[in-house]
Order: sequence, then structure tokens, then C-alpha cells
Amino acid sequence: MVITGRGAHEIADSVERAIAVGDLGTGVVLPPIRELAGRLGVSPNTVASAYRVLRERGLVETGGRRGTRVRAQAAAVPRDIEPEAVPPGTRDVGSGNPDPRLLPDLGAALAAVAARRAGRHPLYGDPAVSPDLLAVARETFTADGVPADALAVTSGALDGIDRALRAVLRPGDAVAVEDPGWTSELDLAAALGLRRLPVRVDSDGPLVDDVTAALRSGARALVLTSRAQNPTGAALTADRADRLRAVLTAHPGVLTVEDDHGFGFVDLPFRCVAGATGRWLVLRSVAKGYGPDLRLALLAGDTATIDRLRAQQRLGPGWVSHVLQEAFVELWRSGVVDPGRAARRYRERRDALIELLARHGITATGRSGVNVWIPVTDEATAVGRLLARGWAVTPGARFRTASAPGIRVTVSPLEPGDLPRLADDIALAVRPGGPRV
Repeated sequence: MVITGRGAHEIADSVERAIAVGDLGTGVVLPPIRELAGRLGVSPNTVASAYRVLRERGLVETGGRRGTRVRAQAAAVPRDIEPEAVPPGTRDVGSGNPDPRLLPDLGAALAAVAARRAGRHPLYGDPAVSPDLLAVARETFTADGVPADALAVTSGALDGIDRALRAVLRPGDAVAVEDPGWTSELDLAAALGLRRLPVRVDSDGPLVDDVTAALRSGARALVLTSRAQNPTGAALTADRADRLRAVLTAHPGVLTVEDDHGFGFVDLPFRCVAGATGRWLVLRSVAKGYGPDLRLALLAGDTATIDRLRAQQRLGPGWVSHVLQEAFVELWRSGVVDPGRAARRYRERRDALIELLARHGITATGRSGVNVWIPVTDEATAVGRLLARGWAVTPGARFRTASAPGIRVTVSPLEPGDLPRLADDIALAVRPGGPRV
């Protein structure tokens, strides 16, 4: 193991390069601080500072007597499949994208915005959020019982989650995350130097016992998905939300961040835990219901968290483009998006695939959203066999922290006629003996 450098950042950069090229693999333990200090001829404080920098970059984690080791999922290692990784002629059922046929025409909305502007340009110093969008945000949040006194707008859900965690947590703090959970959210926690405490998920949302254990272990934040959970399709029920609220009430200082990216394409009732603690945030991304390129998320939260988030935003991009804000308002008020229609289409595809798999003795889940989660014994074998049969699915390792293996199938690009063959091929891929007759 070759680590060089005299200053803390030089040592940290040396370790980061070794991780990037594969010289330091997952789980490799770095030398003890005093040992490395003696080897490099520097102060132990310098090495300790270097290790702290690496933790803040999300590259290593410290486990007490187990020492400092390379993270199992270092933030520098992307989880997402590159587009060119799907071979030509292969059906991509692993992307997680919505069905473009169910998205509205942004061109018409943008044209209407341009016509209304007639030479008007928002300028520096103008309000960050347009009054019309504020009205829409208050309308949608209030309708679901979410207090809408403090609002903000970010460039999508991940941007909002990022700013919320930065506003409240510090590197080394613990955050409870769903397991399996959203890839980008897990990478974000690692990049921020946060300790991830996995919380298992069933069809009704995060398990209460796991959340309780995470809070007792010192979690300062809980990030959960309200509906259309990625990758399992879970959706929070009223009973599960009530039980989680009861647990959270005993921890008033914990930040709850609820990602409602099912807004606009899921017809299940919205359930939340907002307000169970003193710090809370509910985010509604419009990506899946209105189009991923409409980089917009509506946020409601407690005043202190929203104020900190806005302050961060002012020091960065300043605001989300008013063109996008006004385009979303146009789409919302025109009624061109029918959440019920999209929800029905996705539900029909999910339910049909789950039923066909059940005939093969395979239990799959997908209560809402665009994905179906299928437990498997060996992810690599299942993914490889399906690829050989012309299907590109996503391995569960991209979403898992400590949960059991699985694969994610996105139903968005599928037609009813595709489902029987896909179910048969999945059965062949996950059970060597083939489909049950």
C-alpha cells in the first residue's frame, strides 16, 4: 500500500487516487494513524486530518477498533448504469425512467410562458419563487394536510435533500436511510461524510422497529419515501405513518426528510410524518409526472430548515429558473397532466408482471410507481442470464446497504404483450430449473 504526501490534503489525495485506480479496494483497512505518521515522517495530527478529509469526501469510514477502511460504496464510485452499458437490441427495463408517452408536451407550456412574458425579464433581487408557483405549492401541500407556511423551490428532489442535510447535519453524523433505497440518496450521504444507518422497507414503508433502532443509535435525520419508493414500489400507509410519528415524537431534534416523488403519477393517498419532530421537510419533485428535464421540486418545511436551505441556495445558483417555474404552473393550471391516467397505466403493468411471476412461484413487490422489486439468490447470475435473453435489468446491489439481494425491473417501457415473455425469462434466470409448470 503506497500512501504519500506531507500535508493532510496531499495524503488524502494520494489515498483517493489509490481508491480510484483500484489499488485500495472496498473494505481495505488504512494504516493506523501513528504508524502512517511514522512512515511518512509527519505529525499524527496531520494523518488524522487527512483521514477526516477522506471521511468528509465519503471515501472511508471509521469503525472504532476496526480502524479506518475504504467504504463499501465510496461516493467516488458512480452507481448509475452508463447508457452505453446496455447492448444494442436489448430491451432496457432497468432505467427507472417514466413512460415518455405519459408525459406532457413541454413545448406548449414554454410557448405560453414566452407569450406572456412579452419582453419581461426577471432580474437580480426579484423574489426567488414566483407568486404563482407559491400559490400552487400551498394549494397542493395544504390539500394533503402539510403545513405550507415556509416554502422553497429546488432543482429537483436530490438538490433539496442535499441542501437539507447540509443545513442540519455535519460529517460524521448518522442518517437513517431506506434499505434498499434510492441510489443517488445513498451516494449523497456518503459524499457528505454521513454514517448511514439502514432501515428495512416493506410494501407499507420503513419498518418501525428499524427506525426505532436507528434513532436509538444516534440518527440525527431520517430520509424516507412517501410513495413510489425506489426500488421496491413501497408506499407509506396511514397506520405505518402513525406508528412512525409516535416513535419520532420522542426525538424532537431529528430532521425528517420525506421524498414524495410520486407526486403527479401515483394515485395512492399521500401519507407523511411531517411535524412529528421540530425539523422536517416534505419534497415534491415533478420529474416523474411532468418530465425529468423539468428540474423542479416544491418544498415545505419548518421555518428554520427552510431558511437555512434558502441561504445555501442564495450562495449557489441563487434560484431555480423562473421559466421552469412558470412552465410548471402552466401545466398544473391547464390540467393536461392526469395523475390518475398515469397511475392506472403503471399499476396495470406492475400488477400483471407481479401476478405472472407469482405463477412461477416468485414473490415480487411493487405497490406504486414504475418499478418492481424481485428478490433473487444471486444478482450477477440473474442479471447476466436476463441480458443473454435480451433484457437489461438493474442489479439490487446499486440500492442495497445490508438488505438481501434482488433485481429492479422498470415497467414504463413495457406493453401488455411483453409481460408473459419477460416473466418467463425472469423465472429461468432466477431459478436454474426453469419456470414452474
